Amino acid sequence: MKKSLILLLMMATFVAFPNTVMATEKAPMHTTTPAAPEIPAEVKVMLNRLEEIKAMDKSTLSSSEKKELRKEVRKIKKDVRASGNGLYISSGAIIIILLLIIIL
Repeated sequence: MKKSLILLLMMATFVAFPNTVMATEKAPMHTTTPAAPEIPAEVKVMLNRLEEIKAMDKSTLSSSEKKELRKEVRKIKKDVRASGNGLYISSGAIIIILLLIIIL
């Protein structure tokens, strides 16, 4: 009984969720990628400086110089994130907006 029930459930899943992989001779769809947004010049300068710091040989630097480099890297990363010009909405705000739309 148990084996037949499991077999029946397996067959039902095979029927309900068919594998849709099919070998066809159709030409593949070509998609175009959108152009990358223009990066401001000041951000490019900051990113170039980060690359310079990564490429440095830090084994010859003193601990205070390494500390200054770490501070500079943190500051640059913070500034790059701040210049992202993104719009961030919290999940609570989205829920409230959706409730207002539904109610009104």
